[in-house]
Parts: sequence; C-alpha cells; structure tokens
Amino acid sequence: MTDAAPPSASSKAPQSPQFSVNLSRGFEAWLAGQNASLAVTTYQVGKLIFFGLDGSGKFWSYNRNIGRCLGLGVRLDPPTGRARDLWVSSDVQLYRMSDVLDPGGVGPRQADALYAPRISYFTGDLDIHDLAVDHEGAPIFVNTLFNCLARPDPDHSFQPVWKPPFISRLVPEDRCHLNGLAMRDGKPAYVTMVSRSDTFDGWRDGRRDQGLVMDVSTNEIICSGLSMPHSPRWHEGKLYVHNSGTGEFGYVDFATGAFEPITFCPGYLRGLAFMDNVAVVGMSLPRDNKTFSGLALDEALEQRKMNPRAGLYFIDLTTGAVMHTINFEGIVTELYDVAILPGVRQPAALGPASAEVRRTIKVDLSNF
Repeated sequence: MTDAAPPSASSKAPQSPQFSVNLSRGFEAWLAGQNASLAVTTYQVGKLIFFGLDGSGKFWSYNRNIGRCLGLGVRLDPPTGRARDLWVSSDVQLYRMSDVLDPGGVGPRQADALYAPRISYFTGDLDIHDLAVDHEGAPIFVNTLFNCLARPDPDHSFQPVWKPPFISRLVPEDRCHLNGLAMRDGKPAYVTMVSRSDTFDGWRDGRRDQGLVMDVSTNEIICSGLSMPHSPRWHEGKLYVHNSGTGEFGYVDFATGAFEPITFCPGYLRGLAFMDNVAVVGMSLPRDNKTFSGLALDEALEQRKMNPRAGLYFIDLTTGAVMHTINFEGIVTELYDVAILPGVRQPAALGPASAEVRRTIKVDLSNF
C-alpha cells in the first residue's frame, strides 16, 4: 500500500509489503443494501483506509497516507445525512477532510466522494485517541498524553475541557490511559480508561482488571473491573464498549454496573461503529510487548485453539452472531478506529502530503 502510484512491474523490482483482505461470503451483497461504506485508521502503517463497493458492486478499497492516525470522526450533511467531513488525528496534527466533489461528481477511479484536507491544527504529539464531532459540527478528542478531553485551539496545542477528578494535575504524563469517548445527543457523555492511576505510566499495572467507564457529566464510575476497555459508543439507548483485554464486545448494564458480554472476538478490540442493528468491530493482532502480553485474551485464544485475527467483525446486536467479516492479511495487523460513511458507496481521499493536493483546487464563485 502506497500513497503514490506503484512502479511498473519488473522482475528486478523489490517487492513492497502487501495488504489483502478476505471477505465473508455474501458480504458485497449485504453492503450493497446499506447505502454506506467504511473508513478505518491504522496508526501502525499510518493509513486511512476505505472499504466500499465500486459501480459494478464489487469490493472497493482505497487508502492514503495520514501519519500516525488513530481517532476518526464523521460529520454528516444535515439535509441529506451523507458523510460530509472526516476529522482524523495524526502524529502532530488534527485534520478536517471534506468531500470536494460537486453533487454527482466523480473522483479517482470513479469514486463518488473525494475527501481532501481543508483544515489542519498543529497539536504536537498529544497521543490523540478517540475523536468525535459534536452537535455543532466541532471536534472533541481524547488527549491521552494529558489525561483529558480537549478541543483544538487556533493559538495553543489544545483547549482542555474535562479531566477525571482523580487526575491531580494537567501535565504531559499518560497516567490513566484515557482512550475512549462516547457521545450522547451530540455531547461528550462517557469515557474509558485503563485505570485510576494518578502516576506517570501507572495505568500499566492495572491492565488486567482496573479498567473503567466514567460518566463525564457526573464524574461517576458506572462500570469497573474491566481489562483495557476501549471504544465506548452510545447506540439506540445502550452504551456499548470493548473489554479489549478479554476480547469481548458487550454493553454496560446501568442497573448493576456490570459489563455484559455479547460476543467474543479473536483479537484485541478497538474501533466500533453501527449500521442500524449491526455493530462493526475492529480487531488487531496483540503485540508481544508489555502493553498487550499477559492479558486474559491470550488465555481465551488458547482455550479456543484460535490464532488472533486482524480485521472487522459485523455482529448482529439481537443475536450476538457474527454476520460478516473482513479479515486482513499482510502488512496491516493493527487498527484503531472504524467509522461509517452514510450515503457514500465508493470513497476516496487525498493524502495531506501527496502531489494530488497541489492540483486539487475548489473555489466558491457563488458570490463573485
């Protein structure tokens, strides 16, 4: 996968790392009925990747270099409900990418949307994790380095808007590994973190069972005892979340404060979005290091005699059954976020540092 056109085939040309996907049977037909496509981020190789269908109904994949991208937020066009803007984090920047095609226009390889960089904030390396768009269309993100929620600021690296009550100081020390953000009615509602540590890197000692979900408005812990929780999302009156250290996708029972598993997934879970009654779950291969090793996920995979997988699972929320899968092979082994692009079937994008950006100019002449 590259951001530029590959060189012509040659027996002497070096082989670039490959990326391929395996689709479950019937996936293309199912996706055709959704009038939507998908976007995922993989900081591991610095890519924003789209999955959709081309004009003939065949699987479509398109990627562009973004840098160390994690969080991904979507802004919909109010009249149509179509995905208009993408906010995506990178190494030291936060980008707003907008569809620059006119209605009915066609982009590269007959794409029906072309997301190009329009605005960028230089944030510095804040280790931005989850990213969302509020009811006013403005971005809000998890500033993991400073253990807080924040917004971009034109004059500063960020504007803090909330921190957990146990965090004593706003300093660049990842103490609790605040990572996930769930919006409700267009406002920040719930967050996930790995532990309640108020000491630099202290969260690593709580990876197996000190994870929690907190209510942003009340500072109340609504669920605890989790293992590396990620990607809280409010959907149809429920708060769904990944108990990533155990490989379980589930929801929070507000009456008991318990995490209720729905489906075991053979990978480290990050990234969650919904297509009506179907959850789209991102999976990564666990890394063999101090962050990912020694979790219950390893034991669960061993008990099931399974190897971990990277890709996307599509889970029926009513039954918990896995309806479809996109399994990755090759260079991409870790995902962070996944988003749905309603009204877009065949998306494409321009990389911020690509030559294409120089030649893509959009002008508003309506008032000239």
